[in-house]
Amino acid sequence: MIVRRLARPLLASVFVAAGVEALRHPAARTDQAAHLLQKVPGQVPGAEVAAKDPDLFVRINGAALLGGGLLLASGRMPRLASTVLAASVVPTTAIEHAFWEETDPTRKAQSRSLFLKNVGLLGGLLLAAVDTEGKPGLAWRAQHATKTTRREARHAQRAAKREARLLAHRAQDVVS
Repeated sequence: MIVRRLARPLLASVFVAAGVEALRHPAARTDQAAHLLQKVPGQVPGAEVAAKDPDLFVRINGAALLGGGLLLASGRMPRLASTVLAASVVPTTAIEHAFWEETDPTRKAQSRSLFLKNVGLLGGLLLAAVDTEGKPGLAWRAQHATKTTRREARHAQRAAKREARLLAHRAQDVVS
């Protein structure tokens, strides 16, 4: 559908640009990343390792944003790309737009606005992650296959009972 062909690159453009920026200039986000990673060491797997090298964490997140954005924009593996991007948006948003930590009202309002923009992007990514392009998803296919199998088993059971009755009547006729 043409809407998907237009919407995916539009949605992905933000992430491609952010990924390139994070890879080219990680130092701009390193201090914020280190601050966040010190707060969540026991809550997030691998946070202890990332806290030792926040620059690497920023670059890995940037690579995920860039790779996921390019995959989404090109329409290749869009559900996987959207899922990767959604997972990458959370730390990016927490690092760059922690409005709750701002004391200056102007910066707090700006940061809150950017935070909400990222939350909106996250919503778009979640929709893209579950978009099956009009084709049935795995859950529907599995449920449909189960129903079909059950129905066919009932039909086979009825047919077997019918055949057994017919054979029993024929055997009775032969004996008598």
